[in-house]
Amino acid sequence: MNFNLDRITRENVKGLSPYSSARDEYVSDGSMMVFLDANENPFENGVNRYPDPQQRALKTIVAEQKGIKCENILLGNGSDEVLDLLFRAFCEPKEDNIITLPPTYGMYKVLSGINVVENREVLLTDEYQPNVSAIKEQINSNTKLLFICSPNNPTGNSFSKERIQELLESFNGLVVIDEAYIDFSLEESWTSKLAKYPNLIVTQTLSKAYGMAGIRLGICIASAEIISVLNKIKPPYNVNQLTQERALNRVLDQKSVQTEVATILAERKKLITTLETVSFVSNIYPTDANFILVKVDDATKRYNQLLEKRIVVRNRTTQPLCENTLRFTVGTSEENSKIITALKTLSNSYGK
Repeated sequence: MNFNLDRITRENVKGLSPYSSARDEYVSDGSMMVFLDANENPFENGVNRYPDPQQRALKTIVAEQKGIKCENILLGNGSDEVLDLLFRAFCEPKEDNIITLPPTYGMYKVLSGINVVENREVLLTDEYQPNVSAIKEQINSNTKLLFICSPNNPTGNSFSKERIQELLESFNGLVVIDEAYIDFSLEESWTSKLAKYPNLIVTQTLSKAYGMAGIRLGICIASAEIISVLNKIKPPYNVNQLTQERALNRVLDQKSVQTEVATILAERKKLITTLETVSFVSNIYPTDANFILVKVDDATKRYNQLLEKRIVVRNRTTQPLCENTLRFTVGTSEENSKIITALKTLSNSYGK
């Protein structure tokens, strides 16, 4: 690997200075001050002041929990903002390209279109693993980002460590490992390898295991040098005050998070046990996530039958390598009981 961050950073970004807000120029130490510097409404209501643009209190806790430094973290308005910043910092429109590995998270492709960056798709193998040799064939001097979703959405499985490592060691661009579902997996996070791989970026979220999809909080973990580039172009107040407060309370309550994750994993096992008995299910794919991908006889038919029973699952049959598959998110025990009952009813009527 011959990775050079300066070489892959867009020229216009290199010369940028981040916007300096009032809350950047004076950082409160907790003392009682009269703030007359930001043209805010002075009447206190809990949100009349601008939020901390660097989310220092939240980053301090997240960094401590993950065994990294605050300078290795950028927080965004959901992971989608984090991903978009990567395009804007490192991909020159109409010149550069990225590589994605379908079937995978659809926003990579959407963002490539928005940013006018070529998306080179390399299908996963039949075992839903990265095809390393095919990926290497697609890489050229204009390939800036390689997106790896592990555990993968919609397949649910984690990718081979050896394959990811080979890509990290051979690709001179940025390898973005999307770990939105890592909290449901026994696999170790790639954040532990930051020091070894300067081209590694890990993205995580509070939307899944932490149950905070509604507040939109995404996490980017990378070298201090990469984070510094992204800080140049992020909006000054991209994470609002209410989001910071709710996120801080949630990450401090690790006991509740771990209890909920354990419950979801137990319910996942229960749902898999039922799916193994369903007559129209032909394959249950391995999962390290809070969902299960299954192959059925007719995905559209089964999707509509479940809708009639007021149960909404995801029909993934249009995705590459996912013909006639349904994706089941693991719900509460009560919700799980409803889907189990529905599946058993449909299974008993199979072929009639």
